[in-house]
Amino acid sequence: MMKIQRENTEILLHPRLAKFKVVKRDGRLVDFDDQKIYDALVKAEAKINGSIDPLAHERIQEIVNRIDQEISERFAHNVKIYEVQNVVEHILLEKNEYDLAQEYINYRTQRDFERSKATDINFTIGKLINKDQTVVNENANKDSDVFNTQRDLTAGIVGKSIGLKMLPPHVANAHQKGDIHYHDLDYHPYTPMTNCCLIDFKTMLTEGFKIGNAEVESPKSIQTATAQISQIIANVASSQYGGCSADRVDELLAPFAKLNYQKHLKDAEEWIEVAEKRKAYALAKTQKDIYDAMQSLEYEINTLFTSNGQTPFTSLGFGLGTNWFEREIQRAILQIRINGLGSEHRTAIFPKLIFTLKRGVNLSENDPNYDIKQLALECATKRMYPDILSYDKIVELTGSFKVPMGCRSFLQGWQDENGQEINVGRMNLGVVTLNLPRIALESAGNLDRFWQILEERLGIMKDALVYRVERCKEASPANAPILYMYGAFGKRLNRKDAVNELFKNKRATISLGYIGLYEVASAFFGGEWEQDAEAKEFTLSILKELKAHADDWGNEYGYHFSVYSTPSESLTDRFCRLDTEKFGVVANITDKEYYTNSFHYDVRKNPTPFEKLDFEKDYPKYCSGGFIHYCEYPVLQQNPKALEAVWDYAYDRVGYLGTNTPIDHCYECGFEGDFNPTARGFECPECGNHDPKSCDVVKRTCGYLGNPQARPMVHGRHKEISSRVKHMK
Repeated sequence: MMKIQRENTEILLHPRLAKFKVVKRDGRLVDFDDQKIYDALVKAEAKINGSIDPLAHERIQEIVNRIDQEISERFAHNVKIYEVQNVVEHILLEKNEYDLAQEYINYRTQRDFERSKATDINFTIGKLINKDQTVVNENANKDSDVFNTQRDLTAGIVGKSIGLKMLPPHVANAHQKGDIHYHDLDYHPYTPMTNCCLIDFKTMLTEGFKIGNAEVESPKSIQTATAQISQIIANVASSQYGGCSADRVDELLAPFAKLNYQKHLKDAEEWIEVAEKRKAYALAKTQKDIYDAMQSLEYEINTLFTSNGQTPFTSLGFGLGTNWFEREIQRAILQIRINGLGSEHRTAIFPKLIFTLKRGVNLSENDPNYDIKQLALECATKRMYPDILSYDKIVELTGSFKVPMGCRSFLQGWQDENGQEINVGRMNLGVVTLNLPRIALESAGNLDRFWQILEERLGIMKDALVYRVERCKEASPANAPILYMYGAFGKRLNRKDAVNELFKNKRATISLGYIGLYEVASAFFGGEWEQDAEAKEFTLSILKELKAHADDWGNEYGYHFSVYSTPSESLTDRFCRLDTEKFGVVANITDKEYYTNSFHYDVRKNPTPFEKLDFEKDYPKYCSGGFIHYCEYPVLQQNPKALEAVWDYAYDRVGYLGTNTPIDHCYECGFEGDFNPTARGFECPECGNHDPKSCDVVKRTCGYLGNPQARPMVHGRHKEISSRVKHMK
């Protein structure tokens, strides 16, 4: 007999059933587990009566024992899932458990109904027409009122429906149930698109490229270079579905600014006799050219609309250049962001600015670029960006220095066949995220069961990620010429080459995402576990397990399977909503109506930035494929030194740090600070204004900023941000 502990009672499972396999609808074979039957009946009982007492547990256990006996007598070794369900219904009726039978049957029918709706295009189109928030507000930076976004949402519904049917059945089933989340189903696998990337701007700008019918030559000025960058970004963003980044943009653009300087110096030679005055004239003209070029780039990125109806999710990395041109580019980027957009000086949402701190360059007062760091601090207190990278820590965690692809997806150090380190031109092939809190809830306090379910789910995750890779490999260079043929992905392929040339040998990453470490630990150690060393080690052991599997898969398949701290904008809501339906309201898990992103400290608590960094610093070692830390502050505009103290403290502890500080502005009464979250959006605490036209409300919605006043966020993400705002006060 196999012993099972259930509700403080030791249960003996029939010996034959210990070897039974259940044939799932998707064809998988899984171990027979009557705990699932028991849990389903307990849930049904609780729904009927509102609660459940110890006698009910005993009664249900007797029913499960009878079900086990029936299955062991009727079947030889394997049993189909619908046969198990038929036996359950039969035994319930046999024991005159009519209410329980009805509730169980209704639940099973509803599950089948939900599966059918997910692939019913007409049903989902109806949700779009009726402006269902889960459809129209899935992305906080996607304006669902404009035609091209509506067209993309409509196409996405078709893509999702077809994509679910293309996926391996067990992967599609796990996604629909909420065990996992197969990201970007509106684009992939219906199309074999890639996710995010580091664009190889340097090669494209120096060697030229092609967009549409135009052969574009290398620019002769910084103004033309930034114009070409915006064109490249627009084209790349329309050929993939994730974010894109420009790495070390100050160093990238400096040679083109130098061309401006040389031109102005030549002009000065005709009119100015004194050499020093000629140089001063050329420098002044070049300084203005740099400012104008960077301002144009900021405006162009914020006014771009890609084919999917949104501004390209773009990040600019800078901060390491030390010559005059590089420093002026850095200064211009920061000053333009401080000044804001338009006559009202609104905060620009894009591009995300990422400033690199490096010891000996800008970290300390004696470093040559310390003055630029001071400007970056001013910018962050007023506009939340730039986020910062700690140079030495990024090298330690990822094996080389580079900015993330998009908001947080990091490449690992990689060398080509000639031993040359390559970062730009590489890409990510997509993300699948694991619902960790669900595993904890299913485990019902049993750690052995937690690890058993985790292992089973990781098998599904592996199949999902491998499928993403295989589908991406089916693309042709002709599908996305800007990526594969004209240099965005580095090496340029011919029309009939295999795109796998740019993916294989771990050049590309594929991401195993996760969500909700806080909730998992809460299930086993309670909601105040952060200071419990055993609980902390448990959460770290989960990430170690994910990393061990990812490393094994990478060695097996030749792609870099990376553990990724998912920016779970809509997923904070989706997973929690599905788990609430399945498990009810559970303290510190589903009761909040959102799940906590990745490894972050519970947003309802109020740690100091230093405490938060010390708590979170241990996690990225095991999830170096994607991570970011945030610290919460009150209004900082008059106290940049406080922010500098945190940046300096963070340098040797974490690799990537963002700033959350109130920067909302009311144009009616002039208030600056933190708007109040309300049922109708955010409103000015002074005059009650909540009109998007007369206020500027900017919040972090994931790795990027968002404007929740203009484009409402999904329910759960809004709840998390509202909770964070409340606990900052």
